[in-house]
Amino acid sequence: MKFISWNVNGIRACLKKGFMDFFKREDADIFCIQETKVQRDQIDLKLEGYYQYWNCAEKKGYSGTAVFSKIKPMNVSYGIGIEEHDQEGRVITLEFEDYFLVTVYTPNSQRGLTRLDYRMKWESDFLNYLKQLELSKPVIFCGDLNVAHKEIDLKNPDANRRNAGFTDEEREKLNKIIEHGFIDTYRYFYPDKTGAYTWWSYMFNARANNAGWRIDYFFISSCLKDQLKDAMIYSDIMGSDHCPVGIEIF
Repeated sequence: MKFISWNVNGIRACLKKGFMDFFKREDADIFCIQETKVQRDQIDLKLEGYYQYWNCAEKKGYSGTAVFSKIKPMNVSYGIGIEEHDQEGRVITLEFEDYFLVTVYTPNSQRGLTRLDYRMKWESDFLNYLKQLELSKPVIFCGDLNVAHKEIDLKNPDANRRNAGFTDEEREKLNKIIEHGFIDTYRYFYPDKTGAYTWWSYMFNARANNAGWRIDYFFISSCLKDQLKDAMIYSDIMGSDHCPVGIEIF
């Protein structure tokens, strides 16, 4: 099975920049998107053969997630069941027979770290949510986690030490996810690969110079690791300031 995740930075804009070409070419079994920036009545997306699930932010033109699946899930839920977190359309969970699939768009700590305290609470609550799911069956989760884990995961670590996405606090929360048994699938296959990024600023020719950050991930419960076939970063795919990422499992 093939799973793909992509922060599209506005699905309507991305549709004009080749989204469907990539979607059709890869023919994923499950395709997750983040930062849809759309209300459900603002888009009529025809995806033959896929069930569609959308979680839109209450604020128009902001945040939002969606999942497109060839397989009909047993259950679908939106958010993580905590009111203060569930207004921005950040999480969708699909339950299948053998696993849960979760897509997430993690809140950004913002310039000046104005939202870092909220982000810390989100991180703790989201990890608790994942661990509750895992009591029933394994979890695959993906999305824009808005953090580069280690120095290898961004071009200029020293210059970004206290910037949103590379603070010690955010990185430690990702450590906690790993300590609780979740596997960073890309590093599972490519632990030492440099220059492997998924987001580039629109400024300073960052993408042309590959001055990027790896902030989009697929994580799996450790019990699924023997089913992993590969993990991918589609760095050549344009259409957003992020590129898609994916995994294949047996």
